[in-house]
Amino acid sequence: MRHSLASWRALSCGLLAGMLLSWATLPAAAQPAPSLAAPNDALPSNPMPLAVLQGLDKITARIITFEVAIDQTIGFGTLKVTPRVCRKRPPEYPPESAAYLEIVEERPGETPVQRFAGWMFASSPALNPLEHPVYDVWVVDCRAKPR
Repeated sequence: MRHSLASWRALSCGLLAGMLLSWATLPAAAQPAPSLAAPNDALPSNPMPLAVLQGLDKITARIITFEVAIDQTIGFGTLKVTPRVCRKRPPEYPPESAAYLEIVEERPGETPVQRFAGWMFASSPALNPLEHPVYDVWVVDCRAKPR
């Protein structure tokens, strides 16, 4: 029996849609929980007490650089940004800083909504970005003391 190319495409699209739908409807308990453990990296890194972040307000086009101590929260527009861990490679290795950030949006009169929780990398800000219509936040560096 001979099948047309269109029928094979329809069958493959249907199978793909079914797989995606079944994955998207997994219960939250079946999805992996975020980890505060350092990213799996063969190169060593050192914990630092300060995270250096930059934020972009897309409405005003202003970029703000701020230093935040670990487990302290800073406000940026309607966002509350809390770095939980900040790690930096020693100088003898290729440069990399990574921070585990929790970002919550708090609008007046509304329940706070967690917008991001995960690792961000200074060398690859697009790898795991905050997706927000008004604000962007990314890691610049991890430091031992403020400048």
